[in-house]
Amino acid sequence: MKRIVIFASGSGTNAENLITYFKNRNHASVIQVLTNNPHAKVLDRAKNLKVSALSFNKIAFTETDDVLNLLKANKPDLIVLAGFLWKFPEAILKEFPNKVINIHPALLPKYGGKGMYGTHVHEAIVANKEIETGITIHYVNENYDEGAIVFQATCKVLPSDSAEDVAAKIHELEMNHFPKVVEEILK
Repeated sequence: MKRIVIFASGSGTNAENLITYFKNRNHASVIQVLTNNPHAKVLDRAKNLKVSALSFNKIAFTETDDVLNLLKANKPDLIVLAGFLWKFPEAILKEFPNKVINIHPALLPKYGGKGMYGTHVHEAIVANKEIETGITIHYVNENYDEGAIVFQATCKVLPSDSAEDVAAKIHELEMNHFPKVVEEILK
């Protein structure tokens, strides 16, 4: 059975969707959720779905090998960033080459980079009067949102759309595509 570890920083709807999706599969499962936010709702979502969930601090992530050693012990086949806001340490990327992916709420390379997440992305798309946006699933490298693209899906942006309207369209794309793309990567 393939093993998935999810990193998230917030509410955890993508993590919950992945956990639920893989509960019905016999070839892969989410074995742990890790977060940098001890108050993140993703902790409750994971525990409600009976998946181990832990929080860690910046020191454990970037200055020691605590998180790296936890990952080594769990032996994940894939590490999935689902709304995780910190830059991933090179030590983890080197230990798990081509095994870390991220989902981004825009069509990279547009609207990527440090500070471009969630509402910030949707507000920029509306402000720039884009006619299309979407999601990008990509491998993680040492730079924000610059890894090789695995998958993109698009949606229209209407002139009347608010940032909240765009967020709802993106959320729908994430819910529909993210688990299936993760499953394909694990094949």
